Amino acid sequence: MVSATDTSALSDLSGNIALVTGASRGIGAAVARRLAAAGARVAVHYNSARDAADSVVAELQGEAHEAFSADLSVPDACRDLAESVVDRMGAIDILVNNAGIFELHEITELDFEGWQMAWERTLQTNLIGPANLTYVVARHMAERGGGRIINVSSRGAFRGEPQAPAYGASKAGLNSFSQSMAQALAPHNIFVGVVAPGFIETDMAASHLEGASGDAIRAQSPLGRVGQPDEIARIVEFLAGDGIGFATGCIVDANGASYLRT
Repeated sequence: MVSATDTSALSDLSGNIALVTGASRGIGAAVARRLAAAGARVAVHYNSARDAADSVVAELQGEAHEAFSADLSVPDACRDLAESVVDRMGAIDILVNNAGIFELHEITELDFEGWQMAWERTLQTNLIGPANLTYVVARHMAERGGGRIINVSSRGAFRGEPQAPAYGASKAGLNSFSQSMAQALAPHNIFVGVVAPGFIETDMAASHLEGASGDAIRAQSPLGRVGQPDEIARIVEFLAGDGIGFATGCIVDANGASYLRT
């Protein structure tokens, strides 16, 4: 049995170059650590938290990891990020679309302008950004003979997010996009998979977990807790490895049985 603190690699990713978006903290940072421990060179993407990204790079096992900045809500920035990673690191074999935002925007609480802005920001970052980055990276992978793309979704794609409907919609869209790409890119030997976490103990979730609703959130799972970033990173590492090509198009639920799909 693998313990929660075990740092041994589940896969051998030696020789691979991985781009992980939103990797300056939380799930993204945990994924970067896992992939590096498995032997990959990691491009650590961040938007504005340069110091945090540099700290992640400094702690990764192995050598030649780098940090890259880009605002993924801007289409040209997605293209420039992919091209910069290829130019400086030589290739992209693994893409992990993890970067995302979560904003409360209840329909009864916002004016129309605020409602529109919340939807625009969320969809642009959580769905259109990954689609644009995938476009550029997938074409590069196809030229190289294959690759692996893993998208980080959410249980909110299935159960709904009444206080953040654009978030739930963006993640549902990401799931559909991922499965469309699994079919479109399979002939090019490009694997596409999804991990859909529930509540994970990250900076993004801290205000909810430490507030009055924290106990209720933990009680959503029969485990009586929320997930840890490394638990999600382990799934990403598994999906990034060899030998599971027939699972392309999969969506792996990782929510502590807090929401079970039928």
